[in-house]
Amino acid sequence: MNNKKLSFLLPFRCIVFILIYIIMSIITGKELDKISNSWSVVASIVNIITILLLVTATKNNGGYAKLINYEKGRTTPKQITGMVFLIIFVAIGGMYLSGFLCYGVLPYAAPMLIAPIPLWLAIVNLLVLPVTTAFAEDGLYLGCGVNQIKNKYAAIIVPAFFFAVQHSVIPTLPDVRYIIYRFLSFLPLTIILCCMYHKNRNPLPIIIGHAVVDLVTAIQILATSAIPGFYDMMCGL
Repeated sequence: MNNKKLSFLLPFRCIVFILIYIIMSIITGKELDKISNSWSVVASIVNIITILLLVTATKNNGGYAKLINYEKGRTTPKQITGMVFLIIFVAIGGMYLSGFLCYGVLPYAAPMLIAPIPLWLAIVNLLVLPVTTAFAEDGLYLGCGVNQIKNKYAAIIVPAFFFAVQHSVIPTLPDVRYIIYRFLSFLPLTIILCCMYHKNRNPLPIIIGHAVVDLVTAIQILATSAIPGFYDMMCGL
């Protein structure tokens, strides 16, 4: 695929997540909220599909590394450390502010996002989710979005929008307030990441910082899956 056309892939993950949850609901005969705890496993699967799609689409145009503008030896430990703390701070701040705006609770975090799953899946996902999420999302929204859209304002706004919308449907729930809450939680972070990447075109600090945040989430899911009563305790906080 011509790299100039890759920006058309930006809605891909949003559409796929919605379709997967609708199909899962039909197959299992359960309401969407009853299968919401599966979001991390679904995300890992969609991540792998996304990475394969990006690798395939760019194999004749320099590959994935060129797509995200990766250059070996360009990144310093200081850049990575700074990005990790920035992403954590903005992610938590956005989540709490959005929770207050949408639910009037401070701090607020959607409990289903750390709901327990079968322990073996939680262990596998601890290894799979953080890495695949970083490469899939940053490859798509930074590589196919920021790198391919020529207008400097659209190159930030459009990918950041789809980056945030994607999180509104992970998991997919027919709840307008939840959808707005998730969108607003991530919009500040996605705008900042797209702005920073547009400025320096260095993906590695963002990818590593992104993976660290998802590792924290995967650890929480592992804890609620492994420790009886831990999820109820977290929900009661």
